[in-house]
Amino acid sequence: MPALPSLPRPPLPAALLPGSLRQRIGERLEAFRVPDFTVPAALARLVARLPQQPPTHALTLALNLALGRILPRDTLEPLSGRHLQMRVLDAGLTLDFSLTETGFRRASPPTGTKPDLVISATTRDFIALALREEDPDTLFFSRRLRMEGDTELGLLVKNTLDAVDWDALKNRLAGRR
Repeated sequence: MPALPSLPRPPLPAALLPGSLRQRIGERLEAFRVPDFTVPAALARLVARLPQQPPTHALTLALNLALGRILPRDTLEPLSGRHLQMRVLDAGLTLDFSLTETGFRRASPPTGTKPDLVISATTRDFIALALREEDPDTLFFSRRLRMEGDTELGLLVKNTLDAVDWDALKNRLAGRR
């Protein structure tokens, strides 16, 4: 079977901008900080009544994209088959998931069972954590990030996040090696 021709890679949006504008945007993005905000209570009440499967699916999809690339599967082995829950406190979201042989999947635990690990924070704090603006330890000791349940699993998750080489990931996404 002949190899398919490779398609040309489209330019990154930044490459389409004139030099000075690209530089100014880059400088602003480097200095960007997630502002303090809270999801409005009325919106949180509405979100809490909606099915949690779509946001859980988005979370597991993102985790699966990172699995093996920036999240080492062998390090996460203790999470296999464990019921994990992420609570976005101000948004009314409760996301149940687990790690299986094929990757992260939505979990549907039996009624009345407790998750093995619950990680709770606000939307703003989860975003700041993902963007590396905040350190997990800082959030934890200021009581803005809470972990309940199996403390060994909590430490594993925290240490795995700390060990990710985010700069290498940024370079990889930008096409640099």
